[in-house]
Amino acid sequence: MAKAQAADRLGAYRQKRNFAKTREPDGRLEAEAGKAQGGSFVIHKHAARRLHYDLRLEHDGALWSWAVTRGPSLDPDDKRLAVHVEDHPLSYGGFEGTIPAGEYGAGSVIVWDRGRWTPEIDPAKAMAKGHIAFTLDGERLKGGWHLVRLKPRKGESRDNWLLMKSKDEAASDRDILAEEPTSLVSGLTVEEVAEGKPPKTAPGTKIPAGKAGAKKPPGKAAAGPAMKRKVAARAPAFVPPCLASLKERPAEGKGWIHEVKFDGYRVQAVVAGGEARLLTRTGLDWTERFGGDLAASFGDLPCESAVIDGEVVVLNDSGVSSFAALQAALSEGRRENMVYYAFDLLHLDGEDLTGEPLVARKERLAALIEGADPARLRYSEHFAEPGEIMLAHACRMGLEGVISKRLDAPYHSGRRGDWIKAKCTRSQEFVIAGYVPSKAHSGRIGSLVVAYHEDDALKHAGRVGTGYTGTVATALKRRLDGLRAERSPFSGKEGRQKDVVWVEPTLACEVEYRTWTADGLLRQAAFKGLREDKPAGEIVREDAPAADPVQEERPKRAKKARAPAAPATSVVLSNADKVLWPDRGLTKEGLLAHYGAVWARMEPLVVRRPLSLVRAPDGISRHSFFQKHASPGMGKTIRTVKPKGESDALLYVEDFDGIAALVQMGVVEIHVWGSTIDDLERPDQVIFDLDPGEGVSMDAVREGALAVRDRLKGIGLESFVKLSGGKGFHVTVPLTPAADWAAVKGFSHDFARAMAATEPGRYTATLAKKARRGKIFIDYLRNGRGATAVAPYSTRARPDAPFAIPAIWKDVEGGLEPNAFKVGDALPARDPWTGFRAAAQPLAAI
Repeated sequence: MAKAQAADRLGAYRQKRNFAKTREPDGRLEAEAGKAQGGSFVIHKHAARRLHYDLRLEHDGALWSWAVTRGPSLDPDDKRLAVHVEDHPLSYGGFEGTIPAGEYGAGSVIVWDRGRWTPEIDPAKAMAKGHIAFTLDGERLKGGWHLVRLKPRKGESRDNWLLMKSKDEAASDRDILAEEPTSLVSGLTVEEVAEGKPPKTAPGTKIPAGKAGAKKPPGKAAAGPAMKRKVAARAPAFVPPCLASLKERPAEGKGWIHEVKFDGYRVQAVVAGGEARLLTRTGLDWTERFGGDLAASFGDLPCESAVIDGEVVVLNDSGVSSFAALQAALSEGRRENMVYYAFDLLHLDGEDLTGEPLVARKERLAALIEGADPARLRYSEHFAEPGEIMLAHACRMGLEGVISKRLDAPYHSGRRGDWIKAKCTRSQEFVIAGYVPSKAHSGRIGSLVVAYHEDDALKHAGRVGTGYTGTVATALKRRLDGLRAERSPFSGKEGRQKDVVWVEPTLACEVEYRTWTADGLLRQAAFKGLREDKPAGEIVREDAPAADPVQEERPKRAKKARAPAAPATSVVLSNADKVLWPDRGLTKEGLLAHYGAVWARMEPLVVRRPLSLVRAPDGISRHSFFQKHASPGMGKTIRTVKPKGESDALLYVEDFDGIAALVQMGVVEIHVWGSTIDDLERPDQVIFDLDPGEGVSMDAVREGALAVRDRLKGIGLESFVKLSGGKGFHVTVPLTPAADWAAVKGFSHDFARAMAATEPGRYTATLAKKARRGKIFIDYLRNGRGATAVAPYSTRARPDAPFAIPAIWKDVEGGLEPNAFKVGDALPARDPWTGFRAAAQPLAAI
């Protein structure tokens, strides 16, 4: 049934194209495979008769497609016409080139953006309804978007829609189309593609073309119909690799496959004209280091050019890959036992495959590798058995673990959640900060002092005293003596270890360990080898497991940064005296004390709500960034929840320990959703943010807040006011969670527009800066799914450390300003929002 449906959906697509003339994919692979619904998207820039952008969203084995005449805009006030056209095959996601004159859509096409899309509701229902609300996580476009079908005019046959950006953190008045004119795949503009210029990895960087006369592709169906077309033998010089996220358990479900996690060096093989270069995960050319024979084995592959992702390993006597054996082979100059396991195919004979689903890429890779010398080049098999069973088998066999991969995912560079690694034993890379000389052998090291990066500083991780042979210990001392440093990279007592020889922290090593102690040190750590393929500056702690209950060392005395009145917390602040607000001298310790003082009132307004965070690890005067999803190093008191059908987990806290962990991370602003994780899809409040434009007085803003209050009261809604800690007031209406996000946002939009229509000289419901000059923007956009507002009692990343706080209307009438409260100020004797939740009523009752 799935095959027939896929074929039917692509009938209109095939009918319009002559595949003997155009290089566009014919989609037969999709019809044969019957792909499941996925979440990839691509935007093509298409210089046809008229320049436009094609938005394509993967759904049920094909790509829904819209021709966006003027391209996407980051400004929520810009509504761009999007004409719904025929479905395209999944393999079209990686298409780039020139469609010949006389063919449908003739002109040049480049891949302008790509990534994953997440619909807010079932996509088929949204399509039928004529309103698709979704989130994009692309390399250029982020955040929320809307596609809204227009009512057809009389006699009009086109299916016209509007594409609009949601107002969120990714909204902007930037002209991203002008800023980013080139392809993500080739680095070319559409004009350069039309001129037939060779691809680039970056502007001005040529990609070497393959040589004529190389081996021809096989005439096997498994290689795919695309290989029968005449294409240029070109491949990118290097593609940054897809990285796996470390989890305690493998992924589960029908949408995942599992592969062996090899214990070797991640290597990308770039084949061109019968020759191959072997590149590390950072693009270093290690072809000679691995030996000519290994690289030469790629010359026998039946292709003119390719980019293959895999791992170089050395197998021990049990047939299991061993990083220690690989290290020994490299140091001793032995290359004969090195094997390359290939597990992904990114480019083949000029065709970019990164936009295709993994299952299609693996199918073509298997056909390409078939017949290669198994002593040198092997295909990495995958398994569909449950992940837990695969991990148990891997551990029994002495393997390092398993990698789980999404079947339908395109190839994304970086860590995007499509690949998950689960290990039998814990291990990761660490920075070498110093060594302790051996007391038994003067020419050897006794142990290494290791570290990782956290908050732009090196964090001490303890010592590694086992895992060295005599040869390795001698070679390490010789190597590290050439990197000696005058002082320790650590502050505090870690930097005053008298028996340590400090070195420049530029070298990385792989360490296997049992667990972490409570004070953040490795326990039962063993050296596995140097990791010269990974820059030391990129190394962070990959996981934050609970400490082993058996402690071999007494926990170090640490500063429990808490105010006398603060709730108890198990979180210990590192660098508790780090200044976050320089003008006030407010430190991490002082910030935690603030939250301790307000926690009794803050708790019911922030716990179990999805969070967005503003982090400034080095203080608000330095670099800050926005975060809404989990990252390595977060403590376990910061919880996560993954909504059904979405790839990214949301953050939330359950108690004061969670707030303390946010402080430890350098969080300077906490923003919350308008719903709880227990009822995610039904908001329990409506927020109107009174945001003054240029030239608006504070008195006018205050009058505007009071006007909103009065209008809400006129329709039967009681409202409460919050000082934002910034320029405006937040007028908040508590709701009984009953209506969904669309209804709540629709109500707030209508309310804001009605106010603006009544007094257009004072208010606007339009986000654009030009519309806000001299007016107050009644910001209703904080009521959309995924939108956030600053949490009550959260600090703001502004001079003098103001914080948001609930207030009473009488004080606003008396002249209270939005940034009146600063950290350290006494709270009102009575909670201004007493009765807030009791005043809730369903939106439908209005």
